[in-house]
Amino acid sequence: MNIPSNLKYSKDHEWIRVEGEVAYVGITDFAQSQLGDIVFVDVTTVGETLDKEEVFGTIEAVKTVSDAFIPVAGEVLEFNEALNDAPETVNKDPYGEGWMIKVKLTDPAQVNDLLSADDYAKLIG
Repeated sequence: MNIPSNLKYSKDHEWIRVEGEVAYVGITDFAQSQLGDIVFVDVTTVGETLDKEEVFGTIEAVKTVSDAFIPVAGEVLEFNEALNDAPETVNKDPYGEGWMIKVKLTDPAQVNDLLSADDYAKLIG
């Protein structure tokens, strides 16, 4: 299972990569493997400011639909539009081209409350 050490993780299986005052958010390799083939990603929260752990969108796989939770509070700046045409990118490259949203952090200190790669590895066993 791929768990990059440069990211932080939520117990809900989202990852976050902070770059200054903004961050990229997606779902983990573990999460995409549990969901199976992803056929649609729906994010309707662009322009909204969300609290930590609020739903920012949904991920539809062949057999299920799952909520996606924002790991830290922030304003959703952008949705990865490439996922409209190729949602399977989340399966193929969850930590790279399969990112879902770009967020302006409300409270950057919240990132410190998230799991490290080692802690996330223990969570998923």
